[in-house]
Amino acid sequence: MKNNMKKVFLIAMVLPVLALACSLAIPTDISNLSSPLNTMPSITAPAPTVESAPVKISLPPISAGEEMTLTELYVRINPAVVNIITYAKQDNQVAPSGQGSGFVYDSGGHIITNAHVVHGSYEVEVVFSDGTIESAEVVGEDLHSDLAVVEVVSYPEGVQPIPLGGITDVVVGQTVVAIGNPFGLGGTLTEGIVSALGRTIPALTPFSIPESIQTDAAINPGNSGGPLLNLRGQVIGVNAQIETTGFDRSNSGVGFAIPVSIIKRVVPELIEDGEYEWAWLGVIGGDLSPTLAEVMNLPVEHGAYISQIANDGPAERAGLRGTDDSTIFNSRQLDIGGDVITAVDGQPVGSFGELLIYIALKVTPGQDVTLTVLRDGEYQDIVVTMRERPDSLDSSFQLPTP
Repeated sequence: MKNNMKKVFLIAMVLPVLALACSLAIPTDISNLSSPLNTMPSITAPAPTVESAPVKISLPPISAGEEMTLTELYVRINPAVVNIITYAKQDNQVAPSGQGSGFVYDSGGHIITNAHVVHGSYEVEVVFSDGTIESAEVVGEDLHSDLAVVEVVSYPEGVQPIPLGGITDVVVGQTVVAIGNPFGLGGTLTEGIVSALGRTIPALTPFSIPESIQTDAAINPGNSGGPLLNLRGQVIGVNAQIETTGFDRSNSGVGFAIPVSIIKRVVPELIEDGEYEWAWLGVIGGDLSPTLAEVMNLPVEHGAYISQIANDGPAERAGLRGTDDSTIFNSRQLDIGGDVITAVDGQPVGSFGELLIYIALKVTPGQDVTLTVLRDGEYQDIVVTMRERPDSLDSSFQLPTP
């Protein structure tokens, strides 16, 4: 294979399944999850070790908005960052199957991690920085956002939830910190910057995760589910994926975190109901380009251009149109004739990504949404009733899709 081949990897560690004598006897099939996790070779790694407790330093409280030094941040935050170890059942024996990270969300025993860390696991254990080990129960998971919540009975003394920040306060260039368990090395802190915002990354389903954060802070296998933090000690994302070259699964300076905007929307529902229902429009498209606008003689140069409509989806039922013709322009073939969405519920839409974010973060299944559509040179409002995302899509329906 060529060395410059790029791949996106989920960053939970996959441990070799060792034969451990145990009386647990309910098999769990963990081989059917359709996700990049199944394309990853297992890592030959020793069983996870418990790290010694960090030195306790008495620090004064900080005021809202005050930034900390890395030392202060680590001392305050690390006790609430955990190592998550999963176990699989195979041939009537139970063995470690994977490892990731997580962090304390509230005072009720709830810990956030990635869905790909715990999905299909037979048992889950949580290891705190002081060595305390607690059995955990998966109370909810959402494969569409790659988020999960596990619950423990209690925390070690003094462990406090990590506060959540706001996505609107995140800017390119700001310093961020990742804390987790790369390669099983508990309590590891790395520093970097936010290198880009608004990325769309693959989920564990045919859909995508919008508004994701790109960072150059070193995150590696085992960091999955750990927090990405600002210097106020607030969570701005959950570390989930890295982009690498070829088959090298180590960090190459491009990592991705699920944004806090999605955490705030999904996690409360996972705790309350065990699942989260995403709204679905049922379209494929991209940004309207100046070239397309010129060829189609449109009065705008920005918007969400619709190229394909899902069969019997909400968009088709409402009468939206995808491309129905093609033309050659400057020696390039262009698919033309699709609707251009310029606003949702009266809010301007300048790109397909903005449409994706609006549907994902502001709409629920069953809700009516008014789309302002430019078709054949004229504007019209089309009301679409959103439905819940299906479990699967036709193979011809490609990503990204809201």
